[in-house]
Amino acid sequence: MGTSAANKENFKGSRIEPWKQKELYFLVTYAFVFYVIIIRRSLQLSHDYGKQLFGLRPGWLIPRQLNDVTDAQWRNLRGNIPVLTVVFGIFTLLANLMRAFFNLKVGGMSIIWLLFSLTYLSYLHGACIIFVLSIATVNFLLVKIFAQKKYFPLVIWSYNSFFLVCNRIYEGYSFSIFGQQWAFLDNFRGTFRWHICFNFVVLRMISFGFDYHWRDQDSHFDMEKHCKRCHICKSGKSCYQALQESRPQNDKFAYTTYLCYLLYAPLYIAGPILSFKAFASQLEVTQNTHSVKNVALYGFRWLFSLLLMELMTHLFYYNSFANSGLWKHMSPMDIFIIGYGVLNFMWLKFLLIWRFFRFWSLINGIEAPENMPKCINNCHSLEDFWKNWHASFNKWLVRYIYIPLGGSQKKLLNVWVVFTFVAIWHDLEWKLLSWAWLTCLFFIPELALKSAANAFQAESSFGEFIFREINAVAGAITITSLMVANLVGFVIGPKGINWLLDSFLSKEGLPVLGAMFITFYVGTKLMFHIEEARKRSC
Repeated sequence: MGTSAANKENFKGSRIEPWKQKELYFLVTYAFVFYVIIIRRSLQLSHDYGKQLFGLRPGWLIPRQLNDVTDAQWRNLRGNIPVLTVVFGIFTLLANLMRAFFNLKVGGMSIIWLLFSLTYLSYLHGACIIFVLSIATVNFLLVKIFAQKKYFPLVIWSYNSFFLVCNRIYEGYSFSIFGQQWAFLDNFRGTFRWHICFNFVVLRMISFGFDYHWRDQDSHFDMEKHCKRCHICKSGKSCYQALQESRPQNDKFAYTTYLCYLLYAPLYIAGPILSFKAFASQLEVTQNTHSVKNVALYGFRWLFSLLLMELMTHLFYYNSFANSGLWKHMSPMDIFIIGYGVLNFMWLKFLLIWRFFRFWSLINGIEAPENMPKCINNCHSLEDFWKNWHASFNKWLVRYIYIPLGGSQKKLLNVWVVFTFVAIWHDLEWKLLSWAWLTCLFFIPELALKSAANAFQAESSFGEFIFREINAVAGAITITSLMVANLVGFVIGPKGINWLLDSFLSKEGLPVLGAMFITFYVGTKLMFHIEEARKRSC
């Protein structure tokens, strides 16, 4: 966005311009000073308020240092890593031995993984596995019966939306509502609430339904053209998009393959999500994009990220500050630091969760799209942020909601539908709907700016400079908006909007707001340099 089309063609092999080199030195220096200030103040806050915060536990990494484990998702994963690793190892060993010994293809591997997954789910959900299998089976029958009908999308969306909402309203149901003779089963509900995991199952049920519905329709995807442009496919391997657009035979839409896809153990709890066709294709021929060496390096990088998270939660108590409500009595500067820290904590938390399960899946020959392919501090537009946050979910939304609703031709309308679904899919809370609708509001000016940018061609260096500055200002506004939306959605709630505005529009808060904006402006320009460096290296 920050350069003209003519200049983009000259990136390859070109050297950085002198004024950009000087600018880069200044930007890096500013960023270094910024993080020194943030880290020092964060350490001071953790030291001063440590005794007033709850949820802190004795740490292990640094002597006499407490550890912030107030986030339930992170605490659960962290506490269950040893058990999950053992399960990980046993399932992986058995599955690969059976695949190699019996030379199993789609049908055979789907049965093997289905048996493993049912064992896994029986431990997680106990008797509640009955609910999972019942809803999934009815969905399969609806797909097979109504797939050829014009009103099929209405049927599949209505059915899955109904259970997405009802599962949360009734908290996974009670067996006693079906009769007192079944009430004893409520004593065997497993160790993990089934209706939380079922949100991912809903996505998979919809994916299976539409992939089956579209199986005989002409695809607009040009495989030959794609293979010429894709460096993965050009090398003789198969990228995710090629797998997703493949034409599986009807026998791959069997009930056992369907259940295997829904309950596939490595990706069942948290994803990443992948389409049915991409999954079924890899049951027959395991992923060949990543070598054994690359998968091993992926695992070591995850361990390094885990160590980084432990260091972060031992030193900075961002999440505990957010949960305790102490931030309400702090200065605007401290509120900004805590909000910024919470967003970085959330990014690293989800990176660890998603990459743990994706690593398990990769070892077993199934590649899912990578979530978090870019750092949260390297996104300067809302569209870029969402493509690089829950990236696999974004691909799912584009394929099954955005494009069927008209795609880019109705973009301003589609984003409201997409983000409302995302909010409801996460949970039935007003603060999530507030987050979704705030995000949509912030999308409008960004889309307008991008539309204008596409029509603009800088004919001089000065014109390019002006256009670059406008984009940097727009990026700063976007990052500020993104912080506000996420603070409302995940920390303070919609009731805290007025309080947040009053804090930052006060006499004390305006200088902080100005400093925030300048910092995000500098950060955006640094992102431009990163993008340009990447293009020069291509």
